[in-house]
Amino acid sequence: MKFSKRINLIQPSSTMALTSKANELKHKGEDIIVLTVGEPDFDTPNYIKDSAKKAIDEGLTKYTAIDGTAELKKSIIDKLKTENNLEYSSNEIIVSAGCKQSIFNFLQAVIDDGDEVIIPQPYWVSYADIVKYSGGIPVMLQTNYENNFDIDVTELENLINEKTKLFMINSPNNPSGKYYDSELLKKISSVLIKHTNILVSSDDIYEHIHWHAEKFHNILNVCPELKQRTVILNGVSKAYSMTGWRIGYAAGDKEIIKKMKTLQSQSTSCASSISQAAASTALNNTCHELPEMNKEYKKRHDFVVSELNKIDGVECKPTDGTFYVFPSFKDYLKENKLLSNDTELALYILEKAKVAVVPGSAFGIDNHIRISIAIDMDSLKEAMKRLNTSLS
Repeated sequence: MKFSKRINLIQPSSTMALTSKANELKHKGEDIIVLTVGEPDFDTPNYIKDSAKKAIDEGLTKYTAIDGTAELKKSIIDKLKTENNLEYSSNEIIVSAGCKQSIFNFLQAVIDDGDEVIIPQPYWVSYADIVKYSGGIPVMLQTNYENNFDIDVTELENLINEKTKLFMINSPNNPSGKYYDSELLKKISSVLIKHTNILVSSDDIYEHIHWHAEKFHNILNVCPELKQRTVILNGVSKAYSMTGWRIGYAAGDKEIIKKMKTLQSQSTSCASSISQAAASTALNNTCHELPEMNKEYKKRHDFVVSELNKIDGVECKPTDGTFYVFPSFKDYLKENKLLSNDTELALYILEKAKVAVVPGSAFGIDNHIRISIAIDMDSLKEAMKRLNTSLS
């Protein structure tokens, strides 16, 4: 079978592949603790589930408008105004089957062959492959753990040329948990504002899973002048524990949104009508469970950071949000004669400790592993015990 060139440009998601391998071992009877999954372990709040049941009972089970129901789009507009102080109209909003589809549609709509896309490291695993599938060239903006993954704006400026089409930002960041505060965003904006041909994507999916001292800001909050060429990407998956409901959205210039809608009309059409009704309810009401979930994530975070720092050769800095930690194993691997990289380390941890993690190289940064803390505390305690035993 001869496949298309474009499909051979991309690889299966590393996180999904490792999760699948771990679950396969579990099905064979192995006692595996899976710390690879990027989804909350909490149930969807009852008020949201009840609204979905009501939508079914009321017969809201038909196709909706391609870009989302009027009700949900209004909820998104209200959310962006109330929480982010950003104003959009209905033709500047599109609802998709998850934030990932919104990102995919956006890049397919704006990236041509040879266009360069600047992506700060570390980055969510799908960014680079989606750029490649769009015909673009991922250009990595290097950062380092010693500087807490801060972006050097001089390095950013040096990467920009006539082929640069897009700058992608994800804050709080998957996998590192880093939040790009307003001071850093101002510095980044001071560079981007000078290059009027560069678009910006702001992936805010972890907006509410955030414990930095500063209230959440995205790039438009510090530089409204970038609005016409910035697309805000978000969804209900992480904050409201609604990953399986598959609702994401994008807000941006109406012409960009229009092209994204055209693409979506020929691929998935609308997102689930029932999920859209539930998402509208999620956004329209106060979610009392959200601060409780955040409190639990922070508790788990503090425990895991403390435990990892007890292992010789491991450094784990506190994060600003998300439900991941991203410890450095640089010194550990330097001293270990049997393991040469983080991929081998992740496989070793799976085999010896029976704990599934994701190597940092999958996110563009070697010598790290990503650990999800979206699992109950008892499981995390057992996982840390196993890691300490197998790595000591």
